[in-house]
This record gives sequence, structure tokens and C-alpha cells, in this order.
Amino acid sequence: MRWPLLDGVPEPEVRELLAIARRRRFSRGEVVFHQDDPADTLHLVDKGRFAVRGIGQLGDAVMLTVLTPGDMFGELALVDGEGGRRSATVSALEGGETLSIHRLDFDRLRRQRPETSQVLIAVMSGQVRRLTRLLGEAHYVTAEKRVRRRLLEVAGSAATPADAEPQAEPILVPLTQDDLADLAGTSRATVNRVLRSEQEKGAVKLGRGRTEVVDAAALARRAR
Repeated sequence: MRWPLLDGVPEPEVRELLAIARRRRFSRGEVVFHQDDPADTLHLVDKGRFAVRGIGQLGDAVMLTVLTPGDMFGELALVDGEGGRRSATVSALEGGETLSIHRLDFDRLRRQRPETSQVLIAVMSGQVRRLTRLLGEAHYVTAEKRVRRRLLEVAGSAATPADAEPQAEPILVPLTQDDLADLAGTSRATVNRVLRSEQEKGAVKLGRGRTEVVDAAALARRAR
């Protein structure tokens, strides 16, 4: 597994980081940590998908993002120091695994290998790029395209090329339409309209509280 946020970090530093990581396994629905819990651990997603939820203005849970293999979460634990708190709740959407790195272990490694600080720089700059992209989308990309892009990202197929081999199996997206609306920054009515249109075109199949991506390549073309 390669984590894109670590691209550009020298291989020796990445190996040192992974050497101190501990594998953790989570079952479907299991909470990794709650909002306002003490923040002390970074997680690298190795298997499965994880939902990140925050508390909205009305006190309801709002889906902020879905993390898939190659993503990471909890990175602020490495820079906040003691007393830092989690800014959101993370739970497993399905059975999953992470490689967890405790702040104390990372600090110890950084003292031994100061160059490992490049990892922190890479992680934080990667998150800034991601947030900048999402902000740009919110201003310049239609809600319909944002729905398709978030659906593809959760399915892990956002980069499906037009000339890819025919999709062998449907890809399950275990999210409600309300969840997708939160992710895309739009209304549930818009999500429902987009999904029904894509179902008519044969790109998705709708079920209760779930969506199956049947033709990711076609969906990706309309998400551009």
C-alpha cells in the first residue's frame, strides 16, 4: 500500500514510519474515536472505508468525508501535542484496518531521525491541497457533478479511464442519500435526482440505504 500524501517523502523515512505503526482492525460500524476524544494517534487506512462525521449547527451528525485505502486521518495528533482533541468522529463503514502511529512513538522517531519531520510536512501540505480542491469545486463545479465525483471517490473509482476493461462486479457504496448530500454540499433532492438519472442510464443501481456503481467509467465521464 502506498499513501499518496507521503509521495515525495524519501523511502527510508516512510519505512521508518511504517516500522513503528501498529495494525488495528475494526468491524462494520465500530467507532475509531469520537469527536472531542483526546488526540494522540495518526491512522493510515490500509483496508476498508471509514466515515468522518462532525456535528452540524443543529446538533445533528454531518458526513464530512469518506476515507479509503491510501488515505489517512488523525494527523493533527502529531502536531497538537498533549491536550489536543479530535475534531470529528471516525467510524468504519465496513470491516477495515489501519496502521496507527502514536504521537509518543513518532516524537521518539523524530528525535532519532530529525529528517522524519518531512513526513509531517508532506501530510499537512497534502491535506491543504485536498481542501483547496474541494473549495474550488464548491464554487465552480455544479452540484450534479459533485454528487458523481463523491460517489466515485467513495467507490474508489474516481480515476477509471475511458478505455478500461469492462467492470466485472458492482461496487457497493454503503451511504444513504443524506450522506451523499453532506459530502457533495447539496440537497438530498439533488442527490436523488442525479442517482435516478444515473440508474436510468445503467451506471448505478439503487437499494435501501446503499448504492451500487455498475458502470464507473460512464459515471466518471459525466463527472468531468
